[in-house]
Amino acid sequence: MHKAGDVILGGLFQVHFFSVFPDLSFISEPQPPTCSGFHVLGFRQAQTMAFAIDEINRNSNLLPNVTLGYSLYDNCGKLGIGFHAALLLASGQEEQFILEDTCAGTPPVLGIVGDSSSTRSIAISTVFGLYRVPMVSYFATCSCLSDRQKFPSFFRTIPSDAFQVRAMIQILNHFGWTWAGLLVSDDDYGLHAARSFQSDLAQSGGGCLAYFEILPWGHDAVELRRIVDVMKKSTARVVIVFAHQSHMIDLMEEVVRQNVTGLQWIASEAWTAATVLQTPHFMPYLGGTLGIAIRRGEIPGLREFLLQIRPDQHHNNSIGNSMVNQFWEHTFQCRFAPPPAGWMEAGGTLCTGQEDLEEVETELLDISNLRPEYNVYKAVYALAYALDDMLQCEPGRGPFSGHSCGNLKRLEPWQLVYYLEKVNFTTPFGDKVSFDENGDALPIYDIMNWLWLPDGRTEVQNVGEVKRSAIKGEELTMEEDKIFWNFQSNKPPRSVCSESCPPGTRMVRKKGEPECCFDCIPCSEGKISNKTDSTECTSCPEDFWSSPQRDQCVPKKTEFLSYHEPLGICLTAASLLGTCICAVVLGIFVYHRRTPIVRANNSELSFQLLLSLKLCFLCSLLFIGRPRLWTCQLRHAAFGISFVLCVSCILVKTIVVLAVFKASKPGGGASLKWFGAVQQRGTVIVLTSIQAGICTAWLVSSSPAPHKNTQYHDDKIVYECLVGSTVGFAVLFGYIGSLAVLSCLIAFIARNLPDSFNEAKLITFSMLIFCAVWVAFVPAYISSPGKYADAVEVFAILASSFGLLVALFGPKCYIILLRPERNTKKAIMGRGIES
Repeated sequence: MHKAGDVILGGLFQVHFFSVFPDLSFISEPQPPTCSGFHVLGFRQAQTMAFAIDEINRNSNLLPNVTLGYSLYDNCGKLGIGFHAALLLASGQEEQFILEDTCAGTPPVLGIVGDSSSTRSIAISTVFGLYRVPMVSYFATCSCLSDRQKFPSFFRTIPSDAFQVRAMIQILNHFGWTWAGLLVSDDDYGLHAARSFQSDLAQSGGGCLAYFEILPWGHDAVELRRIVDVMKKSTARVVIVFAHQSHMIDLMEEVVRQNVTGLQWIASEAWTAATVLQTPHFMPYLGGTLGIAIRRGEIPGLREFLLQIRPDQHHNNSIGNSMVNQFWEHTFQCRFAPPPAGWMEAGGTLCTGQEDLEEVETELLDISNLRPEYNVYKAVYALAYALDDMLQCEPGRGPFSGHSCGNLKRLEPWQLVYYLEKVNFTTPFGDKVSFDENGDALPIYDIMNWLWLPDGRTEVQNVGEVKRSAIKGEELTMEEDKIFWNFQSNKPPRSVCSESCPPGTRMVRKKGEPECCFDCIPCSEGKISNKTDSTECTSCPEDFWSSPQRDQCVPKKTEFLSYHEPLGICLTAASLLGTCICAVVLGIFVYHRRTPIVRANNSELSFQLLLSLKLCFLCSLLFIGRPRLWTCQLRHAAFGISFVLCVSCILVKTIVVLAVFKASKPGGGASLKWFGAVQQRGTVIVLTSIQAGICTAWLVSSSPAPHKNTQYHDDKIVYECLVGSTVGFAVLFGYIGSLAVLSCLIAFIARNLPDSFNEAKLITFSMLIFCAVWVAFVPAYISSPGKYADAVEVFAILASSFGLLVALFGPKCYIILLRPERNTKKAIMGRGIES
């Protein structure tokens, strides 16, 4: 298709599906190719360019006094044909055609709108870039075309595949699909998209590919069967396809043959709007497809322009007329004269050129979903605005050498590239058009959904968009309530290799499988994970432990000898009981202090001994309850002093017994003189003061302190008192032990005294009990952890205290209370009532 003008814009469109291309030779004259399979949508795209140029020519504000023309070629979907047409346009060697009645020739082609294929655009732009001929594509999306070093004069009004890939990844992330298959066509479009998709998916960490397959050209049944088998066996329910509709037709035939259902398809912009796939044959499998679509636009006046198409408008020029004529024959199923041989005999009709387009159903007039056409419209206007900006340049202020401007009479294509890079305008639909440093347009895509209606019809509805802005970056918006899901649940499918690991577990990647395939391993004790899909478990702080679910840290249980637990209650009760018994015995002794048995047993020492035993019973309470600094410091000091006081009284009592025995013999009165009441009190005070000195030195040098022990149990804090100085602790116990052994030895020596002095036997027996308890205490204390060590020590204190109390005061209380007849001086001296 051609139209005269002061400046010519070239165009490359796929108006036919198939072609037979003869062998080209650059020596002999090449023969034109034979194309077949008329593509109405490609024809509409070419007509959109013609409409845009016609609209610009009628606009007095844009390119005034300049008329644009066009020269549009059909590439027949083949690289060789498209490349050949592009070279003809750039070189000015295209077919001669009549511009006006008095002029013939080929005005310069300053820029080309096209091509629709990435592969053809790469080939053409590689050559055009050498001469800086601007090329604005409306459908080539390969991210490789953004390379300004290789393609310095390439621009496009469709977003790059790099953005389309990121848009698809955003859709995957939106629905939580981390496990998907990828199918691509075996060309630049598919292979570059695959590389970009794999790279961006790995960087985003949002998913993995279950399989990656390349769709073959042509109907390779064996390879297609293998690919569909892979899809069928895979656990991935989402399939992403970067391919052309011809690939999809072959693939879907095999999918239908094997009856592979339950898949969620995601379509690239190349086949999102392919009506050839939206048939009752394929929709049971493709229903619910989500697709990335080129931004839809509205072009006012386009339908009226299309209705004015008439083949007779160009009947004087067969070349310019061929594209329109072929559309006319395809639409009305007729032939222009002369018809092919046998056409009339077979019942065919002749085309008159007066047929009414509104009386037939044709895709040409359906302008409700203009997407590639809208990109063509923007591409033409981009070239026009760039040319307009160049022509408005003031001489002496231009951007070229010597501040010169471009001149329409000597216009060079590379000059137009400079202005294309700076073009910025808004379409009547409200979209801004500009190019970045790579020649890419501002990226925006619509998200489409294939709705399969109950009556069998198919509707492709817009359910969202993804765009990039300088402020918000890449932004995805979805209207989920509008989406049709081709599943019984009418909900998005679940497509993951492994289900998410809940809190309390961590992900462990399965050996030899993608990172999305993992096992969920429970966190070990003391570690938690409090979010889904944690890669590692974190240790709890020192005073915390993991909950049973391993999803949070909880304070560790505390353990100490408590007043509220049965063991603590029993020991407390025993301590108080012992204290009360001491008080009762003391009361009995005070009440009967003038009786012989009380007086004969050195009542003052007995009172001191009972008071010290009361202190022994009470000091055991310091070992019960949560350890604090003052209790840790006081417990062993109180225990040591109380027991030394007690043992000192017993030691003095034993010495007194021996002294009384010696005094009873002739000439032995001096023994009591040297060990009277003053000496007895002094001995007790001195011996006790030594222990007090030991305790003071211990507390000052290395004081006992409370300690949180986590060594016994990982999930418990055992509160205990550290002795501080082991030497101090050993000296304290050693001093008590030495006094006890000394008392025991003296009492043992006095065991055979006459019955009048049988208290020595009681002292011996009590000290044996005392020593036995504390000897047994040592290994039990060392082997008992935590609170049980305190319990052992309390038990030893109570046992030894009760032993002393019962052994020393039990027989006396028995006589005082139950055998008062024996509580006489005569009985005590051995001359009274027989027992």
